[in-house]
Amino acid sequence: MIVVESSRVPWSIMLPETIDAYRTCEFATLSKDGTPIAWPTSGLRTVDGGFLLTTSLGYPQKAFNVRRDDRVALLFSDPTASGLDRPSQILVRGTATCSEQIHTDPTGDLGRFWSMILARQPGSQRYLDWPVTRLIDFYFMRLVIRVTPTEVTTSELPEPLAPETNGVIGSSVLSTYPTAVLAARAASGAPTLVRTTVATTTDGYQVAPPALGPDMTGPASLLVHQHDERLSGLHNAVVLGSLDGDGLLRPSRLIEPAGRQGAGPAETLRTMRALRGTTKRYLDRRGLARPTIPWAAYRAIRAELRSE
Repeated sequence: MIVVESSRVPWSIMLPETIDAYRTCEFATLSKDGTPIAWPTSGLRTVDGGFLLTTSLGYPQKAFNVRRDDRVALLFSDPTASGLDRPSQILVRGTATCSEQIHTDPTGDLGRFWSMILARQPGSQRYLDWPVTRLIDFYFMRLVIRVTPTEVTTSELPEPLAPETNGVIGSSVLSTYPTAVLAARAASGAPTLVRTTVATTTDGYQVAPPALGPDMTGPASLLVHQHDERLSGLHNAVVLGSLDGDGLLRPSRLIEPAGRQGAGPAETLRTMRALRGTTKRYLDRRGLARPTIPWAAYRAIRAELRSE
């Protein structure tokens, strides 16, 4: 295990190649009631030693959480499509900022981010074709989250062991995954993350002992997610609950948003409409006009990628 603490983590000693190879990471924030909750995202390591993350106006909750409490955690733990063979899981803890500015121009760090996304997720390139652009313009309206690391920890990934299905909240979903990401609160109250295995019990999910740190009791959650080699076939779900001193997470709720297992075209269309509605409410509450997307700039990035 390696632990580094500083106001700016020196990435030269933290294997940047491993971090850059990961296609996704888990990003944890604290919800309004103090529950740490994580969702998968793609992050860009920046030259100043931080990270740039984004969220579209269709999913602004992460931004709201960061603006209310800046303590966050990132975990690089799903090596799918990374080309890495049994890498370490890398936990980055720190603070984050998220301004009210809505970014639509793919320039600077955001330009690098979009180039990475369009290359690693080629299916997203079709979002730049008309008439899809009329339906999914919100995807290119981004709130930028910048993370300043204060602590980096590496540890081994767990051996796969999927829990059983027994009727406990979320077990039918968690049982299809060999590992899960536990989001809990450290002794300081800040969120922390670890990929681990859980066993189903009559009362909830027993977390494997190596994943538990001191004083991690209280509100917690379990995230499962997947993607294929081209960042498609996406699915994610979170089980919310409370973690006791013996490492038992007692579930209270399952959240399984867009990308639910078995979702068809009708469900996809409903999701699209819901995200457009969320985007409209975000703008209306701030008295903002709907931003114009510079499609030509994005198509230029796509053309460059296709020419390589």
